[in-house]
Amino acid sequence: MAIFTPRALPVLIGSLPLQEHAAAIELIMAHTPEIPLWPQLPVFRDEGMLRQFLPGLPGISEMDDRLFINTEKDEFEAEILAFYEEYLSVAEDAVDLADSRFTLSEKEAKGFFTFLDIAHRNKEALIALKGQITGPITFCTGLVDQGGKAIFYNDQLRDAAVKLLALKARWQTRRMKEIAETVLLFFDEPALAGLGSSAYITITADEIIACLAETFEAVRAEGGLVGVHVCANTEWPVIFDAGIDILSYDAYSFFDRLILYPEHLRSFLQRGGILATGIVPTDEELIDRESADSLVARWDQQTTQLEQLGISRDKIIAQTLITPSCGTGSISPDHARKVLEMTRDVSAFIRSRK
Repeated sequence: MAIFTPRALPVLIGSLPLQEHAAAIELIMAHTPEIPLWPQLPVFRDEGMLRQFLPGLPGISEMDDRLFINTEKDEFEAEILAFYEEYLSVAEDAVDLADSRFTLSEKEAKGFFTFLDIAHRNKEALIALKGQITGPITFCTGLVDQGGKAIFYNDQLRDAAVKLLALKARWQTRRMKEIAETVLLFFDEPALAGLGSSAYITITADEIIACLAETFEAVRAEGGLVGVHVCANTEWPVIFDAGIDILSYDAYSFFDRLILYPEHLRSFLQRGGILATGIVPTDEELIDRESADSLVARWDQQTTQLEQLGISRDKIIAQTLITPSCGTGSISPDHARKVLEMTRDVSAFIRSRK
């Protein structure tokens, strides 16, 4: 595992409820200047979890505002063949990744390009940069074929989607590494909250781990650190077994579920894993109820429980990031600003006691 010691620095989760990318980045830089991230603004249709990373996949179709992969259209076989030819050309360095379909464009990711420009101008203050991409499980269970069946259950489509995401994550990591030595790339996996439910009963842990491993390998090929963000409860051992560097989770609401796996947690921290601790809630009612002081108290209680696993407080702090529990794209701008302020202030208070 690459060495990175965050020491309870603050970092955010991608989305913000704003309408202008430069303003979003200004807000991000004001609250998390050491580890800023590029913003996703859901007000723009192309910045949705599927649409933002979908371009380049064969068979893309849309009808009545519904996205799907049409394997029955005449051009599909030619498109899938061209996809794999281009993938192999990139993998064998015959085609530059930057000149391939496996990049982001300003149309669906304007925030990324604006972010690179602003981050470069502020690079002296940076400790790391953070990016994010929809994880392969969420992507492949959320995207369907012409019959409404999730593409996860089509081996060819799943393989193509995982390869698409892997190389887009690699390209994103490469671009950020031009500015900062340390790059964190989080795979957003809200669908993993469904593990163990009837909806995903046929999806095995081995399949999940294989999908994640392929995307992780692409990021690590560029020297990046990989995180998985799950904003609810899940089968935590599966996430740990996937070999993550960073676990990003909703500590405000689900720490009591995570602590049920002491051996996994202990092993993860002993090998240098980082907890991106989502101690700041992103539900408006909870935001109104909490303050930085109350959240520090909650974090202290959770840290005491981690210490009881035989992990020193110093080690826990060294291997912790302070984050919101999820993105803020679906709440009001005023509530989002308070989330950013509390994230910054909780982090600052914890670090001031060192």
